[in-house]
Amino acid sequence: MNLHQFRFVQEAVRRNLNLTETAKALHTSQPGISKAILELEEELGIDIFVRHGKRLKRVTDPGQQVLRSVEVIMREVANLKRIGEEFSQQDGGRLSIATTHTQARYLLPDPVAMLRKRFPKVMVSLHQGTPEQVAQMLLDDTADIGLATESLADHPELITLPCYEWQHVVVMPQDHPLAQVERLTLEQLATEPLISYHPSFAGRKRIDQAFAQRRLNPLIVLEAIDSDVIKTYVKSGLGIGIVAEMAMQGEPAGSGLVARPVSHLFGQNTARVAFRRGAYLRAYVLNFAELLSPRLTRPLIERAMNGNGQDYEL
Repeated sequence: MNLHQFRFVQEAVRRNLNLTETAKALHTSQPGISKAILELEEELGIDIFVRHGKRLKRVTDPGQQVLRSVEVIMREVANLKRIGEEFSQQDGGRLSIATTHTQARYLLPDPVAMLRKRFPKVMVSLHQGTPEQVAQMLLDDTADIGLATESLADHPELITLPCYEWQHVVVMPQDHPLAQVERLTLEQLATEPLISYHPSFAGRKRIDQAFAQRRLNPLIVLEAIDSDVIKTYVKSGLGIGIVAEMAMQGEPAGSGLVARPVSHLFGQNTARVAFRRGAYLRAYVLNFAELLSPRLTRPLIERAMNGNGQDYEL
């Protein structure tokens, strides 16, 4: 058996058992993949896949155990490559960050700039997506570190650590009647057209739950994944917005918008960082995590990676 066979099996599962797509992804031939998988099955003495003709239909029970072992082997191979890169390139390499737009736009610029000063030979790749996509990029080994509020803690294959807490704010034109109210109520918000995040982003679930608990039906006129888009439509008069507080930090005084904190309505949200369980973290990955929050120290991260990262809470 060899690494090519393991890679073919792993990629076939990722591609929903479509060998044509698997061959395209690995830049090889479909017959070559089929032959390699058959040879691995013959050597192991089990069927990894149930077949219908030449098509793979599903993974067998022993095949599921083979896949778990393959995942461990391929993860350790990736770790070996990282170790080699770190010690051969010393302070160079590539940091791949998966995160949401809000984090990329408002939180990450300063930490990324500080990292580049400390490690000028490190190139940074920033991947933006939904929280679930952020988790998947970590699972697929596309990213070294992930940052989001939702989804990350739902995957046992990931080590997640709390990074910081944040609250929502209501954004409105400065001449809006509610701009004179210091402590807003859910009943007041329910009478206004609202602009907020898509349900999978930035603590939107907390907003929906708060209204539902009071049996209120808010009028959501626009959903977006981008805080700047929400603010733009608030300025256009479409409604009042609910955004993460960081989206209003540094807002120009002449923007015409005012913000009111609403943690008393929607509670606090926790942004989390995540790493793939068992991954080897290069020095600049650990350094970058420390730049995100004073809570994220290197010893803490290393303990979490060697144990249960779900035990660390704010």
